[in-house]
Amino acid sequence: MSTDLLQIRAGREAWLQIQEHGLRADDISLLMGASGGPKWFILQGLDRFLFGDFFANRERPLDLLGSSAGGWRFAALGQPDPVAASELFCQLYTGQTYSEKPDIAEITDEARKLLHQYVPDSVVPGMLAQNKFHHHMVVVRCKGLTANEGKRQLAGMLLAAGASSLKRAWLGKFYERVVFHHPQSACRFSRDWHDLPTTHVALTADNFKSALLATGSIPMVLDGVRDIADAPAGVYRDGGITDYHFDVDLSAVDGLVLYPHFYSHVIPGWFDKALSWRRTTGKQWPKVILMAPSAEFVASLPYGKIPDRNDFARLDVPTRFAYWREAVAQGQRLAEQLQEWIATDQIRNKVKLWTP
Repeated sequence: MSTDLLQIRAGREAWLQIQEHGLRADDISLLMGASGGPKWFILQGLDRFLFGDFFANRERPLDLLGSSAGGWRFAALGQPDPVAASELFCQLYTGQTYSEKPDIAEITDEARKLLHQYVPDSVVPGMLAQNKFHHHMVVVRCKGLTANEGKRQLAGMLLAAGASSLKRAWLGKFYERVVFHHPQSACRFSRDWHDLPTTHVALTADNFKSALLATGSIPMVLDGVRDIADAPAGVYRDGGITDYHFDVDLSAVDGLVLYPHFYSHVIPGWFDKALSWRRTTGKQWPKVILMAPSAEFVASLPYGKIPDRNDFARLDVPTRFAYWREAVAQGQRLAEQLQEWIATDQIRNKVKLWTP
């Protein structure tokens, strides 16, 4: 008996539709991607399959919703060759190096270099003109102390964490969610987000790359991005602060939501990591299909875990390179299993109802 490397759970509406029709590309209206830094490496094989074969012939625009690493992953879509762009991003990210004790300026400079290699200025107009993939990047605009750098920012973050732990809505006193979206998107699925202060800003050639840089600008690790074109003035940072793995209203999505994720659990915001009672489930997301590696797959990886940002400090450079590249290679097995399940219609039996 083969081992299930991939576990798939779905909210009730999504589960019923898969039971009736299987998993079809044209049934998916929204593709979601979470924050999480290098954790996404194990999903790169799935991205290659989805960005290439699976969505190749769909007939209507696909909405993309990503924060931080999720937004960066999806920036491959809309480029002339999405699979090649995704592979380039993976190659650049897994090959990152820094000095022995990098400061925020060095890390920010390296992020900018990676951005310009991955998304050259020349491809941005075409990404905004094409109508097959509609990007939606979540970024936060900082308020009060959180708009500063250094110790004042840290003080603001501590206050935000404390307030958020008492009531998630109070996070809005410190951060405003900003959804940068494809110019042809009506943002129907996000117009009714009232859980936190939310603003929508259309993507342009002048702000696309700044928004992408901002959605991955981790507090206290990278500098914030100041005064993004066509957006309200201010300092912008990592979208994972408000939407780490998301806990938003998706009821307005006209179709199903596909969510390839590196965890089997979904943490709403960055400050909710230690709050085990705050988890998003299929009861809240009846249209969502959550795909994640099984515990057996994770146990088979080097060190028995998926990559994370601590690997920069924990491992020497050659060891980290080897580990991350092995994780990417092993992740290809997830894509192969999904492809087989779809082709043989085993997907109906493999998907489980996602309950709390």
